[in-house]
Amino acid sequence: MSTGLAARMAERARASRHLLRRRVLVAAGALVALLALGWLLLVSPVLALDGERIEVVGASGTVDPAAVTDLVEPEVGTPLLRVDTGAVADRVGALTTVKEALVARSWPDGLVVTVVPRVPVAAASTPDGWVLVDADGVQVGSADEVPPGIPRVTVPLGESDETAPAVEAVLAVLGTLPPDLLTQVAEAGAASREQVTLTLVDGAQVRWGSADESELKAAVLAVLRQQPAGVYDVSVPRAPTTS
Repeated sequence: MSTGLAARMAERARASRHLLRRRVLVAAGALVALLALGWLLLVSPVLALDGERIEVVGASGTVDPAAVTDLVEPEVGTPLLRVDTGAVADRVGALTTVKEALVARSWPDGLVVTVVPRVPVAAASTPDGWVLVDADGVQVGSADEVPPGIPRVTVPLGESDETAPAVEAVLAVLGTLPPDLLTQVAEAGAASREQVTLTLVDGAQVRWGSADESELKAAVLAVLRQQPAGVYDVSVPRAPTTS
């Protein structure tokens, strides 16, 4: 073997070893970087939830923002990536005044909790005063007197086979009314699921019928109300009558 050929082979061997060392160093550096990033995201307090960075959005009326914050507090100090946002949302959603909750991370160290409050649509009499219920029949508050703009339900609340369907229909109707119409309702009752009736604040009666097509019925009633009447019948919304 010539001296020149041996030198070239030795040079290639050195280059291969140098390339291998570079690859090993790059791989080691990438591994160290990944480990450092993992430590930063999953262990380090640098990106841990800060109690001052818990933001509650949408809490109004029936929802107490402090009660929401209290349910998030156990997560304070936990690295943000390790916070189970679904579990936090479930805890907040378990509040009777919350209809829905969504929790999102706010980097580097915060959480945003968005809540959809349950809105009272009716008041029902009890021996201790009045309870406020939403369209699902969930109690969201209580009061000594009926708040302005909240209709009274004349059907007893309960789970009896006789009254439960009627209550469900009444609340379903009230839950679909636009706010301006809801505030005009003084009382709401039903002899059955198919016979919901409303008494307006001016004394007029509304024969609503079932809860079916309530949005259409509300729109029809808004038009009929432009003419004074003692009784508005929208139980068949495509053929309403007044008297």
